[in-house]
Amino acid sequence: MSFGYQVLGFGSGGGAAPYDITWMVIAGGGGGGGMGGGGGGGGGLRSSYGASGGGASAQAVFTIDPGETLTVTVGDGGAAGTAGAGAGGNGSASSIASSAITNITTVGGGGGKYPQGLSGGCGGGSGFNCTAGGGEGTANEGYDGGCANRGAPPYPSSGGGGTGAVGENAPSGTAGGDGGAGTAISITGSAVYYGGGGGGGTRQSGTPGEGGNGGGGDGEEASPGVAGTDALGGGGGGAGHEGHSGLPGGAGGKGVVFLRMPTASYSGTSTGSPTVTTDGTDTILKFTGDGTYST
Repeated sequence: MSFGYQVLGFGSGGGAAPYDITWMVIAGGGGGGGMGGGGGGGGGLRSSYGASGGGASAQAVFTIDPGETLTVTVGDGGAAGTAGAGAGGNGSASSIASSAITNITTVGGGGGKYPQGLSGGCGGGSGFNCTAGGGEGTANEGYDGGCANRGAPPYPSSGGGGTGAVGENAPSGTAGGDGGAGTAISITGSAVYYGGGGGGGTRQSGTPGEGGNGGGGDGEEASPGVAGTDALGGGGGGAGHEGHSGLPGGAGGKGVVFLRMPTASYSGTSTGSPTVTTDGTDTILKFTGDGTYST
């Protein structure tokens, strides 16, 4: 089911024709929990190209007049959970905004946390002794984190949710859950996975969970969790225990925003230094930081 917005242009294009802009927005991923916390959830994903997160279909493209400006905000990844079972921080929102469109915003990924992960674009994974479920994802952006009800050594944690799949519960008493997979989007011309959840950590002698495809950081056994990948919105991995000593989780990965349009209509006017590439007859702008595009 599509929840897109058909956009009308209001610019003074001097008679120039309006044109379509295809877009993709993913927020920053959540940070992985410290000792005992689960993997962070991937950043929430909305897109008019191929699909959106959480199993939703593609939304509507922008149809916009020349003379308008789109303002892009790219969300940061959430902070790593501190040693001693500190909760991972939620990622920050990414957005596209203009007076000529219905603004698009996505929700930052939920942090991994003991005993229950935080809600976000994709939900954070829970630590051991989880009883209430993983952190909740946001409808049409991402899935829930896993729940690890494993209250005995090596205390494995669960994976954070991804934009394409739920985070895995700890599958056994010795193994952490894998992060949920991201969603493959081909807006650049090649399929890339975005918004994988972080893997759950475990204590020494256990097997940590792997990060989900799409930038999710791996959980660890006797080391800090692995950070999620920037520009993919991946969740950070959950920390290992190293005996009873606390270790920090992995930070969440920063989000990204894409704009794709016909090269014949591309104005060449932008701020924030987006990466500009072409695919066939289209031009693609990749924003890894805040900026603007003027049509």
